[in-house]
Amino acid sequence: MTAPEPVLIADALGRDYSVGGGLFSQAQTVRAVAETSFTLAPGRTLAVVGESGCGKSTLARMVTLIEEPTSGRLVIDGTEARPETWASLRTSVQIVFQDPYGSLNLRQKVGTILEEPLKINRPELSARERAERARAMMELVGLRPEHYDRYPHMFSGGQRQRIAIGRALMLEPKLLVLDEPVSALDLSIQSQILNLLMDLQERLGLAYLFISHDLSVVRHLADDVIVMYLGRPVETGPKDAVFSAPRHPYTKALLSATPSADPQGRRERIKLSGELPSPLAVPPGCPFAPRCWKTQDKCREERPRLEGEPHPAACFFPEN
Repeated sequence: MTAPEPVLIADALGRDYSVGGGLFSQAQTVRAVAETSFTLAPGRTLAVVGESGCGKSTLARMVTLIEEPTSGRLVIDGTEARPETWASLRTSVQIVFQDPYGSLNLRQKVGTILEEPLKINRPELSARERAERARAMMELVGLRPEHYDRYPHMFSGGQRQRIAIGRALMLEPKLLVLDEPVSALDLSIQSQILNLLMDLQERLGLAYLFISHDLSVVRHLADDVIVMYLGRPVETGPKDAVFSAPRHPYTKALLSATPSADPQGRRERIKLSGELPSPLAVPPGCPFAPRCWKTQDKCREERPRLEGEPHPAACFFPEN
């Protein structure tokens, strides 16, 4: 049986921003994302994890064609993303934002919110057909028929996120970018939304790019993981391999801070010294060197490549 064609191919993606600059000062360049490569197949979930400021959300905006990469190549559903192909590709990839209250128009009823993508992108559909599809989507994401004529402020956070997920699915995309989709919800509601996402993926064959800082959620949902630090991947691989045998010290430190429900599975907490370097002044060599307990002279002089077995890690002295 041949493997399915990837829905998403990212090849050395990068995104730079110019910051500051004026009459007496020169603008500086922030490299928010650099040299990020991966593929994502239908029915698979790729999680991108790391601290705030590591480039997760910038990567999400590039994949959803909100921002154009300054370097690298992006292929969605077999078509290379270029300015002239963006309009056609946007129906293949949709995004679910972190805050469902802020991402929904509070002046529109649920039915109108769900029908809006069809009005813009499927003008050939009649009002009746749009309403039928919206009601079918409500049932798919676990909303009741009477919710069609209600406003977002009348719902709980979990219900609002179901509305946001339904809106993202109205155009039948092949890829969903989930940008911290459950971090604003209570723990009991988080599990419901995660189970819904897993059920939808199984039914529809969706590919997920899951952005998160919560490794316990990633462990539950993801198939593969990219760990990012200061805009660059420092470790990639299957979820089970990365979680059971992390090779990069940064990944090991992140995992040590993740709460465990097993009282017998205690592990030593690794506390990183120092602060996250400024993106405007990334140190030479390995960017993690100023905070790493394994740093040697080579780490301060050369940048390690993302490579090695059993899964790639950007470290000269990886964990055993």
